[in-house]
Amino acid sequence: MSVGAEQDTITIFERSREGRRAFTPPREDVPETAVEDLLPDWARRTDPAALPEVSEPEIVRHYVTISRKNFHLDQGFYPLGSCTMKHNPKLHERVAALPGHARLHPLQEPEHAQGALELMFNLQGALSEIAGLPHVSLQPSAGSHGELAGLLLTRAYHADRGTERTKVLTPDTAHGTNPATVTMAGYEVVKVGTAPDGGVDLDDLREKATEDVACLMLTNPNTLGLFDSNIEEIARIVHEVGATLYYDGANLNAVMGITRPGDMGFDIVHFNLHKTFTQPHGGGGPGAGPIAVSDRIEPFLPVPQVVRTHSVGAQAGRWPVEHRRSAYISGNGTGPVFDLDHDRPKSIGKLRGFQGNFGVFVRSYAYICSLGAEGLREASELAVLNANYLKARLAEPGIAEYLPIAFDRHCMHEFVLSGSGAKDKLGIKTLDIAKRLLDHEVHPPTVYFPLLVDEALMIEPTETEPKERLDHFAEAIRALLEEAAENPEIARTAPHTTPVRRLDEAGAAKKPVVRQPRGPHENPGDPGSAQENPAAASGAL
Repeated sequence: MSVGAEQDTITIFERSREGRRAFTPPREDVPETAVEDLLPDWARRTDPAALPEVSEPEIVRHYVTISRKNFHLDQGFYPLGSCTMKHNPKLHERVAALPGHARLHPLQEPEHAQGALELMFNLQGALSEIAGLPHVSLQPSAGSHGELAGLLLTRAYHADRGTERTKVLTPDTAHGTNPATVTMAGYEVVKVGTAPDGGVDLDDLREKATEDVACLMLTNPNTLGLFDSNIEEIARIVHEVGATLYYDGANLNAVMGITRPGDMGFDIVHFNLHKTFTQPHGGGGPGAGPIAVSDRIEPFLPVPQVVRTHSVGAQAGRWPVEHRRSAYISGNGTGPVFDLDHDRPKSIGKLRGFQGNFGVFVRSYAYICSLGAEGLREASELAVLNANYLKARLAEPGIAEYLPIAFDRHCMHEFVLSGSGAKDKLGIKTLDIAKRLLDHEVHPPTVYFPLLVDEALMIEPTETEPKERLDHFAEAIRALLEEAAENPEIARTAPHTTPVRRLDEAGAAKKPVVRQPRGPHENPGDPGSAQENPAAASGAL
């Protein structure tokens, strides 16, 4: 590794030099208060915070360099199956950055946040229409949080009816977080098999849908990208035993504006605003996972709920007298007033400290308003068209014999290939294909999921990619397979052009580095240090 490359990979703490400053604030013009008068003893540090001391140019260079090492959607094609990595319109970023949105404090009183509450109320209404269910809560912070909310609502629903149920059904094609969510909610996971056509095995479902089942977690289309035409029969089986039917919204990008989960028979739906509705995501967030529910689940929704009234008396009557006049003025005396309703005696309680990730709401609402009903439908239609076009390209001779389609039928927004042919005939695994794609300036699709497909590659092109990008992806696959027929070692050792080569992923998983040595006083033999973890030293984490 060259000296320059080595410098590029050091941490911000290693760039730190005592006494360097990025900014020196002017002298305070307010009376100074001793820290002892502000904080109790237990809340005060005994030692200064170990923060890096770096000049402003070095800070900028450090983080810009790191950002250039990451593959991102503004750089190239990102066909990550089941994650809907679609283009994020830059206009929505500007809208979310408007001062009234970006600077709104989460503790602001409702009477001074009428615009924000109105946006949230309107977003609830739009999501309600898209889901086909009448009630929406925006609180969950992500899809997995929405899943947990759905199961907590299910538990509250059954408890209110005086029944205690212990099991939740999840298909083989369930979204990856579903089983973990079931366990976290205190239920037992029961797997439901997959039929030869890729849908739910109805016979297996009938056998396992017993009186102790609380819920079936399902997404339609499923993780294979296939729409289950038996969905009405599935709903009937589940409802006959008194269970709820939960819709994982990860794949909503295929059906919004065309069909609605509520019309299929679902009781609870979660949305991934950071997938379907163009909030940028990846790297841990932020996201949002609102839930829509039927009338029978509504009493248990989290508190508070964003509500609207056409009279300040109903909701704003509890506001301090000095604030009520501003409420009348903001609505001109006759307009609607928006508030947060805490009076919900059967609620499961709060899911988070405040009302949700507001910036995500702004971007998603802007997306819905920009496209309208016809535009949302067109987005879904194009997502399905792109997926089926790319599936057809990858079914051509020279590719199909190495990467056969797992379930060869009309797909929705994504599809799954099996790398079994490449493994048997060329000696390269799905992981090798994924790594080699990086050298073709394409992010790999999801690999080794779903688990019921051997050497799986799950590909979702989304509606925002043009035909040329899809053709490039197909030709990159063809090229690396032809290359592997001559020299499989190239793929086995890929990637070759990225800032960091193939990583020791097993080592990183077994010996995770959870903290960074902060300087010369740190013990180099500390088990958390990079010296003790080759995976960390190679950049694996």
